[in-house]
Amino acid sequence: MLERIREGSQGPWAMAVIALIVLSFVFAGVSSYVGSTGTTAAAEVNGEAISQQDVERAYQSQRARLESQFGEGVSALFSDENYLREFRMNVLDRLIADMLVEQKAEELGLRVSDQQIRQAIVEMPEFQSAGSFDNERYLMLLRQNGFQPSDFRDYMRQEMTREQLARAVSASDFSLPQEVTLAHRLQGQTRDAEYLIVDSAPFAANIELSDEEVVEFYQSNLARFDTQEKVNLAYVLLSIDQLTDGVEVSDEEIEQAYEENIGQYKTTEERRVSHILIEFGDDKAAAEEQAEALLEQLQQGQDFAELAAANSDDTFSAENGGDLDFITQGMMDPAFDEAAFDIASVGDTSELVETDFGYHIIKLTDLKPVSVTPLSEVSDEIRVDLETDKATDKFYALQSEMANLAFEVPDTLEDVAGAVNRPIQETGLVTQGQVKAPLNVPAVTSKMFDPAFIAEGLNSDIIEISDDQVAVVRVIGHEPQRTQSLDEVRTTILAQLRAQKAQEAAAAWARGIVEQIKAGEEPALTVNDMTVEWQQKEAITRNSSELPRNLVSTVFTLSTTAPNNIEVSNLSSGDVGVVRLTAVNQPEALPEEQLESFKQQLTASKSQANYQSFVDALRAAADVTINL
Repeated sequence: MLERIREGSQGPWAMAVIALIVLSFVFAGVSSYVGSTGTTAAAEVNGEAISQQDVERAYQSQRARLESQFGEGVSALFSDENYLREFRMNVLDRLIADMLVEQKAEELGLRVSDQQIRQAIVEMPEFQSAGSFDNERYLMLLRQNGFQPSDFRDYMRQEMTREQLARAVSASDFSLPQEVTLAHRLQGQTRDAEYLIVDSAPFAANIELSDEEVVEFYQSNLARFDTQEKVNLAYVLLSIDQLTDGVEVSDEEIEQAYEENIGQYKTTEERRVSHILIEFGDDKAAAEEQAEALLEQLQQGQDFAELAAANSDDTFSAENGGDLDFITQGMMDPAFDEAAFDIASVGDTSELVETDFGYHIIKLTDLKPVSVTPLSEVSDEIRVDLETDKATDKFYALQSEMANLAFEVPDTLEDVAGAVNRPIQETGLVTQGQVKAPLNVPAVTSKMFDPAFIAEGLNSDIIEISDDQVAVVRVIGHEPQRTQSLDEVRTTILAQLRAQKAQEAAAAWARGIVEQIKAGEEPALTVNDMTVEWQQKEAITRNSSELPRNLVSTVFTLSTTAPNNIEVSNLSSGDVGVVRLTAVNQPEALPEEQLESFKQQLTASKSQANYQSFVDALRAAADVTINL
């Protein structure tokens, strides 16, 4: 089929069509073929687009970071459509903020040099291996995250330029001594309180709900009942690891590889040398004469280490008797190097050696000769390498076959799966945030939710998931985003309304209790055969987790002056709390060193708040359009 296409493309009509396409690219631009900015941009900031791919990449990166840090708890959150929608919007808001700061930095003329970018990349711990920059790891990680090297350099330039402006804004903040003291007193303050927890359940029994209330709640909260688009993806995976088991490597192949790469199994000769250095100074001839005299003393049996300690101008090595430790060829000045490796035996001394540094006398003190690791010790390692090489060759051959079959038979994966002897798997109906490894990479998720790809229902091209894994995918099931009907969510709405009205009734009862207390009365704490009792808690901190969060927040809004020392608080559990402040406890003064540390924390907090205000001001003055 591919051959027929190639033959057909040689005809005069085909060439005319190609010429028209080329001209249209020249005049209309490539973007007209991949979609206009208005349809592909997730947002526009002062006319500059943030693409859907940028949002997807940032979303996947942030989600992966949270899941690796907090585990299954976060993964469960992402199954909540409302949480997922809010999370994606937060990601987009951050990208908008980044672009606003970047635009402001460009307006101010801030720049980052290519050398600064290279240095930053080399020093990033993500790209380090054994303490140094690993170019292969760098390229692998870029591919896994959907970056080309040039794209990543542009990304780094943007990040570092924004950082310049962020540092400039944050560096202007400071904290006054009185401000630090007051902030410490407020932050370290604790409070004593009495409180009631009023269970809302007894109030629910008397609540009646009408159809009109259910319909009104449904109509007022339609967005709550929107489902997310879901796709069922069929796919065939191929990886190098899957092919390794079927590879055979003979002993002859191992031996041949060993002989062809014998240099990898040889150690480099190492020599431990000591030297005496006489620098030229202002009189080269005098330096040579002094060096000759020292050489003569050595030849007469004088101790090398003693002469080096007393005479060498290399004071660092002189302290160790002239010892330079082990060296390999190429480490030293060429003349020094040649002389050191020409010494025949340990304990021998060279003749006078002249380098740019002066005159040297070199002594060989130890020798690690070249050694060859026997084949028996590395045969397993070579076998694994050869198996991987063969599997890799097979991987690329099968990958090419997969690509051809996916194109030639586009409406099924059966031929692709049969060619590589791999099963056809399915994701099941999933939202974009529910795609699991190994398919949860931008190259797949952006493709599977592409409207054109869904509508076609055909096989994809080969998708590179990582350096050693590829896939061909196709959509076999699709549920578009929709609003659930009232009948589907009626039970949920009834439960929500009943809980809401029960809490309102409990809050009304609690407010009655508060009014009686403020009037100096002793209220009865019984409702529907339920009796609540006052409980006491001392030394409540602002971050206390021993009481409901809303109750803690409320107690820190009260004063000790009646009647302002008591208040009602709705709790996130659906119950209601009543809290009465009984005492305010001030913290002890901090030692000077702790006070300085607290000052730095306060300044950092203010810097973050002021930077956010700066970003908010940029956004308020900007033209921002969100299409996501």
